[in-house]
Amino acid sequence: MKSQQGAGKEYVAILKMNSPLDDVKKLKSAIETTFTGALFQRPPEVSAVKRQLRIRSVYESKFIEYDQKSNMAVFWVSCEAGTYIRTLCEHLGLYLGVGGYMEELRRVRSGNLTEKEYLYTCHDVLDAQYLYEKEKDETYLRRVVKPLEMLLTSHKRIVIKDSAVNSICYGGQLMIPGLLRYDSGIESAEEVVMITTKGEAVALGYAVMTSSVMATSDHGVVCKIKRVIMDRDTYPRKWGKGPVAELKKKLIEKGQLDKYGKPNEKTPEVWLKNYTDFSANKWFYLQKKEIDEALGVKSDAKPEEKSEKKPIVEEKKKEEKKSEKEEKKPEKEEKSEKKRKHEEEDKKSKKKKVETSSSSSDSDSSDSD
Repeated sequence: MKSQQGAGKEYVAILKMNSPLDDVKKLKSAIETTFTGALFQRPPEVSAVKRQLRIRSVYESKFIEYDQKSNMAVFWVSCEAGTYIRTLCEHLGLYLGVGGYMEELRRVRSGNLTEKEYLYTCHDVLDAQYLYEKEKDETYLRRVVKPLEMLLTSHKRIVIKDSAVNSICYGGQLMIPGLLRYDSGIESAEEVVMITTKGEAVALGYAVMTSSVMATSDHGVVCKIKRVIMDRDTYPRKWGKGPVAELKKKLIEKGQLDKYGKPNEKTPEVWLKNYTDFSANKWFYLQKKEIDEALGVKSDAKPEEKSEKKPIVEEKKKEEKKSEKEEKKPEKEEKSEKKRKHEEEDKKSKKKKVETSSSSSDSDSSDSD
């Protein structure tokens, strides 16, 4: 784990010198005083990193023993992660003028783990598994296999709500609404661990706010995630199920918000005024008139006003159509009446013609007689 790799280390080393020493006190002072603090080191040829000059700190060193027969010295050192003890032994040999190299090395502490309390072998793991499977006794297994959280006890803690756990596991940042409790003395950019109310480690992150700012803020990012530890969906998903979130989804479907949930030109003014989204650009749409006036541009009507005018225009059109229909009706009726009158007059004229023709025929017949 990265946090364990970057933790401090302690070693017990054996320094083998090429020739015997005349003064052991010089060796002791070199180990305990001269070669402590910040030291320049270049990694050896056989190493896992790039060979370039770098600085590593030696916090403390203790001279333990020197054997004149074998020209060997034993010393203990507490140092920063990434310090090469092989290089340190070579520098000691050059400083003493006899030359030297590292004969043997043993790590006695790494971070919070010391060999006195947490040193177990693979045989211990097999024995613990056998005891658990045969006797159903898990005490040995619990002593050998430790939880992950014990590696992070040196970090300052931030307790988060259960509703915020899964969102962090999916890559979300920890915000003020998801904050429950926190340690005092947290500084900005300090590495912290986020835990649940049960003490389970969720993620490592860098604090954006200090403890005092967390106590007085009602919104904002508390810390940025460095590495997520907990698996996804260990806790239930709790985001996007509230009434505001449901309303936001509906507005996105209607096109009144963009696909990311940000305001656009069609966003209702009620949403812009009441929804507190500190990363959105709603101020632009609320103060669009003032911005247009400052730029000397004619301001357009607000989307709500447009939406209110549309039905009014439609109603006016409907009324005009109705009035036109009503006006057309009497005209049609007049025309139909005129047609009827013309038809009646035509019928009457035809009847008269028929009568006159019949009367003329009768008179002709009488004359013939």
